[in-house]
Amino acid sequence: MITRHRRRGGLCILVFVWCLLIDGAAGALAASTGIPPLPEAAGKGQSAAQQAILFVLEGVGQDSLKAAAMPVLSRLIKTGSVTWGAAAVNPPLRLPTMASLITGLPVERHGITWNSFDFARGYPRPPTMFDYLDLSGGRDTTIFYMDESLYQLAKPEPYIDHQICGALRPECNATTVVSYIRQYFKKATSGHGYGHAIPSLPHLLIVHLPDAGRAGAAEGWTSKSYREALNTIDRAMGDVLAIYDELGLSKETTVFVTSISPPGADHFGDAEPAVAPAGAKPPHILWLASGAGVKRGHVIAQPVSLIDTGATVMRALGLDTETHTEWQSRVINEVFTNGSGGSSETGRTSGAERHAH
Repeated sequence: MITRHRRRGGLCILVFVWCLLIDGAAGALAASTGIPPLPEAAGKGQSAAQQAILFVLEGVGQDSLKAAAMPVLSRLIKTGSVTWGAAAVNPPLRLPTMASLITGLPVERHGITWNSFDFARGYPRPPTMFDYLDLSGGRDTTIFYMDESLYQLAKPEPYIDHQICGALRPECNATTVVSYIRQYFKKATSGHGYGHAIPSLPHLLIVHLPDAGRAGAAEGWTSKSYREALNTIDRAMGDVLAIYDELGLSKETTVFVTSISPPGADHFGDAEPAVAPAGAKPPHILWLASGAGVKRGHVIAQPVSLIDTGATVMRALGLDTETHTEWQSRVINEVFTNGSGGSSETGRTSGAERHAH
């Protein structure tokens, strides 16, 4: 199922649309067999990226590259800046973690401790990175979520287009989501918008790909299903990058990848509110940046937290992040070719220390 939030004349209309695969889109995706060119890093002094992509994975870690061939992710690592030791948040559940990702706040500050959509609880109260993107530079965001629990985060705003395709629909997988993205971009570039909240290409595209985490949790982290899911999400990332290449946007796009949970992550059961055991440390996760303005082949030395993603995306797009004092997201300056090469703060504590809650 896909949900679109649209605004016309100041009114917000929530439309639930049951989506079918678009004729021809699947064939076009199947024809994409090679690894697409990745965005090239901009040199020092070059202008900020014009677009950014954020891939949000689940159940992917360093050992995943040994379990299955993932040429697209491997190439992003080779051509970008990466750490396998970024700090996630506690509890490492999908909904609280995604809330931390978009608000730039630890769980106890944004307050979402449950893990399923609850209409009565409403949307997160703190501002999100999407609010800051609009406030700082009028940047739009399009989000493809792959779980019904994330309706909780689909706050309707004129500068955000949420599309949600959940696990309850059998056609909702990484491959079909790419077909939705291809069709969305086709409509966005038409100049008409076709009812989307955003009438042109979004400045930030977020693609949630939970297939590997679901397969590992259901079938085991050494199972064939898990390996196949790793292949599937890798192809999906490649297909999304191919769309940007077809539109001539690769050289001006920065790509971010984070896994909100590592393989075998302990989700502390399904109790709500979910509470991590006393003294439990946030799991370590993959976090990388690649493409326009990012150092190539660089291992990140400074502490990184999942929470830092929002501010770093804004930095990639050339936007100010210093005035947003209500969030805890901090720029990972080290990844940028024109960055400081070190910590973005004097006396900054580690990601684990700042967000070990």
